Amino acid sequence: MNIQLENDLLHLEEILENVKNRSLDFLTQLNDLPTYIKDQQADADTLGINGLGVEKSLERFKEKYQKLMVASSGPRFWGFVTGGATPAAIAGDWLTSVFDQNTQSTSGTGDVSAIVEKQTIRLLCQLFNLPEDFNGGFVTGATMSNFTGLAVGRQWAGKKLGIDISKEGMSSGLVVMAATPHSSVIKSIAMLGFGSNNLVKVNALSGREAMDISDLEAKLNENKGKPVILNCSAGTVNTVDFDDINAIVALKKKYDFWLHIDAAFGGFVACSPAHNHLLKGWEQADSITIDCHKWMNVPYDSAVILVRKEHDRLQVETFQNSNAPYLGDTFENFSYLNRLPENSRRFRALPAWFSLTAYGRDGFQWIVENSIARANELGNYIIGSELFELAAPVRLNVVSFRLKKSNEVAGFLEKLNQNGKVFMTPTMLDGKSAVRAAFVNYRTTSADIAIAVKEMEAAYHSLLQPD
Repeated sequence: MNIQLENDLLHLEEILENVKNRSLDFLTQLNDLPTYIKDQQADADTLGINGLGVEKSLERFKEKYQKLMVASSGPRFWGFVTGGATPAAIAGDWLTSVFDQNTQSTSGTGDVSAIVEKQTIRLLCQLFNLPEDFNGGFVTGATMSNFTGLAVGRQWAGKKLGIDISKEGMSSGLVVMAATPHSSVIKSIAMLGFGSNNLVKVNALSGREAMDISDLEAKLNENKGKPVILNCSAGTVNTVDFDDINAIVALKKKYDFWLHIDAAFGGFVACSPAHNHLLKGWEQADSITIDCHKWMNVPYDSAVILVRKEHDRLQVETFQNSNAPYLGDTFENFSYLNRLPENSRRFRALPAWFSLTAYGRDGFQWIVENSIARANELGNYIIGSELFELAAPVRLNVVSFRLKKSNEVAGFLEKLNQNGKVFMTPTMLDGKSAVRAAFVNYRTTSADIAIAVKEMEAAYHSLLQPD
């Protein structure tokens, strides 16, 4: 055996103790670590003939790279929609690496990881108050979840035209509609061969990102006789707006279309009695995207795709792994490699299983409602501010705002973010630049809002009165 590998095996307990201590140091300092580091340059690495071993590699990583790491999992990183990692999720993720299981089959030829994944999907459906009408599986993120749901929808649409798209390829006559789709949906329809320019845009309601149902029906009428895939938003990225799912479901009884709901983080409002009405009717969807490394606060990469069980054969036709007999039958034996894009997958379900088991309904209700409360705190400050104004109402956990006396959003964000105390991102609303802050991290408190307000005011004054 290689001498360094043998030595690391002999000292595995000390190595893991060291990793544990370094992890605790990072997590205990997370609230105070910078959210932005301007200079992230590092000298190029050179592969040595002889390795350093784990201990020296840990030291080199700390000296060279860890100092460049931003607190994206911390309480004041409000760019994108980035969750943190709860203690239960960290425990599950650590064990995922230790167990190193390939989640493939529940037919007896695989291991317990696929069984745990099916149980985790069951627990998630219970958390979301969804009936057990869905099969599900874990993928890397919202992009692959949307891709998977839309891919099965494509197979459904092909069958309406008498085509097995998985075997015969794409055909004209397939229609994809959306009002305010996430960029991952656009990316997915490009990868699936629809062509991103061919998306049929449904009008949004005035001053909203939600779909105009009357315009949707008009476009469904225009495309009568064609198989339609409709992407529905359950939580848009700028204003967390929801399409009227219940009204769309009513149209589904009149028109024949595949309903895919992108509920990447918006699906978690099912945990909140005050907000779960926004998802009314979503149990009638054909496929649903859920992103776990957002509001669920599990580590990257983790998302779920839910597909109605009645479409099981379509899903297998879409992703069947038919050229490897040693991997088993493509349909009769449940196997994730025949239902999802990847053949080999890590044990992604375990952090989610630990989280659901550890915190239950009450825990996730608290996480969701804490984020919404913090967003409203920032929103209420902005409403009363002489410096800022809301660009849209605070509907849930995203705050979009503008500067009252300046259009220099980029300059403001540069000054705000480079101070390293809070991180926000730019966006566009109604054709105008705005600042966007997204709240999903369970660590965020009212004290963090106070820090952010102080930093925002300082950046604003610095912008208007430069040195």
